[in-house]
Amino acid sequence: MMTTLTSPAISRLLEQLYARADAATSPALAQVSPAEQDRLLRSKTEYLQVYSAIKELWLPVSRETGKLLYALARSAQARHIIEFGTSFGISTIHMAAALRDNGGGRLITTEFEADKLAGAARHFADAGLSDLIELRAGDALDTLSRDLPQQIDLVLLDGAKALYNDVLTLLEPRLRPGALILADNVNYCPEYVARVRSASSGYLSVPFAEDIELSCRLA
Repeated sequence: MMTTLTSPAISRLLEQLYARADAATSPALAQVSPAEQDRLLRSKTEYLQVYSAIKELWLPVSRETGKLLYALARSAQARHIIEFGTSFGISTIHMAAALRDNGGGRLITTEFEADKLAGAARHFADAGLSDLIELRAGDALDTLSRDLPQQIDLVLLDGAKALYNDVLTLLEPRLRPGALILADNVNYCPEYVARVRSASSGYLSVPFAEDIELSCRLA
């Protein structure tokens, strides 16, 4: 069965984007020790500088995670999706394809790096999905603090890892019962993991694959 995600045009586009992502390098990152990289990725005060310094890197979700996002959005019959961390829009395309196949909706995604914003906008147009996507420019702690849907069905957390807790706090009042949250690279945000796994948190949360946390809002 043909879907928007498996259509020839989007399949070709995603393969091209993944190839470009695989080829991208960051001279700035090569100068930073692994220990310092780990510290910076956990920082709540230096994240803007860190991601600006490595702006050449695409930092996409894996191909498998992209397909998982599509499947989650379809199975939840999602109409309203929030994404923290657009980068060049690979994950956004997977989720917007699901919105198209669900009959429409709105995907709000946020990114502060100007080059990535421009690139993502081009990729959304190339995919024919721009009408479903609202691309917000700036720090997510600002861009996701206002003008949100009444109900949110699906969330992807894949921006600055140290902010996962703060972003969840912004979105939590709008999460519908049964809403799904996929957080990537959670090994850098243990506080977030502890929160969603707590028995009193209102979530059912499980590790998925190597460094993904999949959580369901219970009420």
